[in-house]
Amino acid sequence: MEEKWTVTVRGKMGGLAQEMVAGRHQVVADEPVGVGGTDEGPNPYDLLLMALGSCTSMTLILYAGRKGWELEGVTVRLRHSRIHEIDSKSCDEKEVMLDRIDREGELSGLLSEEQRARLGEIADRCPVHRTLTSRIKIETRVTLG
Repeated sequence: MEEKWTVTVRGKMGGLAQEMVAGRHQVVADEPVGVGGTDEGPNPYDLLLMALGSCTSMTLILYAGRKGWELEGVTVRLRHSRIHEIDSKSCDEKEVMLDRIDREGELSGLLSEEQRARLGEIADRCPVHRTLTSRIKIETRVTLG
């Protein structure tokens, strides 16, 4: 019996471009030419940011819609970076890298300051945000095909 997977990703030697399929939707991921790719699509971190940004926007639109608020549109801008942080729990003050995502939401429509503030709180409740800020366990198995 064949297992059903949500997303399938296929790559081939000779390049970094990846064919990704989710149901009937197909997307290509790649890396810029400067790091060995052919720039045929967004890189994996861009895709991660797209997932968070789209989930944030959808969550705000659904919430405002349920409340009957006059939200007309949402624009979410995101940036990923890695920053150095001193691990204060360690006696030797070991330096570690910390992933950081900066997210800015721009709301259009006739909203009060209270509504804008509430939507700012709701942004942190989108499912992808919650997944990224929770403990994640990834199980991997490799088979020959």
